[in-house]
Amino acid sequence: MSGTGSIAEVGTPSARSRALAVLRVRSRALAVGLLPAALAVVLVSARTTGRLAGDPWPAVTLAVCAVAAFVLLVGGIFAAVVLRASPAMTPTVPLSESAAPDLYRLVRDLADRMDVPAPSAIALTPDCDSWLEDRTHAAHRRARGRTHISGGAAGAGGPECEPGAAPVLVIGSPFLWWMRVAELRAVLAPVVAGTGPSAHPDIADARGFVRGLDAAVDVGGRRFLGWIAAPARLLLRLCRVDAAEMERGVAAAASDRAQGVDYALRIAAQEQVGLAYAGWDRLLTRVALPAWRMGRWPAHLDAGVVSALTELSRRDRLADGFTSRLGERPACDLLDQPGAVDEAASLLAARLFHGGPAEAGPDWSPVDWAAYPEEVVDRKWRTEAARLLAALDALSASSVPAASTVERVLTHLAAADADALAGRLSGDLAREAVPAPAAAAAGRGADALPLFPLEAPRSGRDLLADHVVALVCCAAVDSAGGEPGLDWLDGPVLLVAGVRRADLAGRVLSLVEDRDPGPLRDWLAEVGVRPEKPVRLV
Repeated sequence: MSGTGSIAEVGTPSARSRALAVLRVRSRALAVGLLPAALAVVLVSARTTGRLAGDPWPAVTLAVCAVAAFVLLVGGIFAAVVLRASPAMTPTVPLSESAAPDLYRLVRDLADRMDVPAPSAIALTPDCDSWLEDRTHAAHRRARGRTHISGGAAGAGGPECEPGAAPVLVIGSPFLWWMRVAELRAVLAPVVAGTGPSAHPDIADARGFVRGLDAAVDVGGRRFLGWIAAPARLLLRLCRVDAAEMERGVAAAASDRAQGVDYALRIAAQEQVGLAYAGWDRLLTRVALPAWRMGRWPAHLDAGVVSALTELSRRDRLADGFTSRLGERPACDLLDQPGAVDEAASLLAARLFHGGPAEAGPDWSPVDWAAYPEEVVDRKWRTEAARLLAALDALSASSVPAASTVERVLTHLAAADADALAGRLSGDLAREAVPAPAAAAAGRGADALPLFPLEAPRSGRDLLADHVVALVCCAAVDSAGGEPGLDWLDGPVLLVAGVRRADLAGRVLSLVEDRDPGPLRDWLAEVGVRPEKPVRLV
């Protein structure tokens, strides 16, 4: 492979010109900061040579020197913050070469074919995207002690953190399980090609300057450093357009360089990217989220995405034929321990999308897919049924709790306005969502909010309908031979005689929205549920 000189000369003139424009903003800011000092030097020199004798020059010189010293002090602090502030680094699962030698070999072969530097390391993200991330900042080199997926621990300050190292290749973990090896290679080619323009010194310098300013804005939120944010935002505004155009030029150069690598296959592989995103989103919102809310996290989300996408292919004629690819070698075969990698990515997904703790514990334990119906679905239903009946008790005038039956809920919702019960449920859920002080004191407060929330707040009536469905499902399990089940695209489902009953939700909506219990009573009679029989809540 040739050196970075050829890389800098091919395909990056537009990006380089924009990078120089960004660096001119930095130079002008430096010039403005040094201007008072330059004026002070001129005045002092003139005074010492006798050219500015007499009043008012002594006072003027002293004032200018004081201003220059102050500007230099403030500018020095600002420059130090920009240089030392840690740019945002995406939470990922580091993947060492010993854990994925075949994957590293594939990536290096891609880099050799495109005559660009190979990425310094590979990491995984629990999302459907791939990119290059620079981790050579001094703050990143100081961040040591993370665990790599390699069968053992290793410091994070590896080769990817050394000054001048190539960027880290971040790969979406769902791609490894759903895509075949050839498809992954085609998708990664334009991403890996981005290491070429990244090696250009002007582009790297401009990126470092912009990242430093961005990090300085965050530093401005700290005590005694609030003044840092204003000049950082000003400089960001001045170079925003050029920085954006620089990145477009880099992307265009990388795409051009990757044209000769698996181009025909890349079109089909991009279709798999869209399909993977659709299935991954359904798996997270319909399957993983209910488990996370129960204090459980599915330990093999990436394996689950294959089942979800296979089911989506079966249901959607637009995806017809995609499952025929499954006979080819999956990209996860490039990993030595795919199960361990999947588990680490699944835990990170729970942290990013739900706000769960970074490590497993007594109240945050993994669950296998085989145990999901019993340990998540059944527990979810009974928890929601108990919450519904407790809310009904709170609204009741009687001091003695009534029976935990479906009949009681049917009678109440048919005769009374549902909004009071819906409001009570919403309030109870909001109180349950507040993290306990003990958890915050134990250091879990930082994980209380997800970085990427999956679901918008729901209305009170939607929550009420969900809770009534849960109560009915519990009754079906207890008295009609029903079973909790898992649908890969829809999440928790009720099975009766091995067949999914998808007709329950509409009957419950008739009760909640229209106060009409008739459709639900007919359903209960058809399934064999006795509404007067108490439901087991624990």
